Amino acid sequence: MTLDERCSAIEECYEFMLAYAAQGLNTDAGSQSGTQVRDYLRRAVTALTGIAEVINAGVIDAGAFRAVVERDAHDSLAAIELVLAQPAISSQLIDNLNASIHLRALLTDLFLLDEILKLQRAPA
Repeated sequence: MTLDERCSAIEECYEFMLAYAAQGLNTDAGSQSGTQVRDYLRRAVTALTGIAEVINAGVIDAGAFRAVVERDAHDSLAAIELVLAQPAISSQLIDNLNASIHLRALLTDLFLLDEILKLQRAPA
């Protein structure tokens, strides 16, 4: 999975979670959104797993920032896995995950890397 694909999967998950949180659901059972929230979270787990190695593989010369992304990805992964382990995922639970400083830091890291990649690809 490329860095772009990983970033997209994580951003799509976050956007879906915003919509899910607004639905006011007590559980993910019995609704299409409930099934989807777990799918999006699992895709985010896949995207987060090994993201630092992709950055380190030379996709972008992140230097010391690689360690920041790795830490934020690790912390976000722990939070997402905690949510996935719950028997029911409510809108409030997802809202709290959305508000997690770990997830927000990771998203900011990825937005920064995405902009750097765009600049590197732009014609001189």
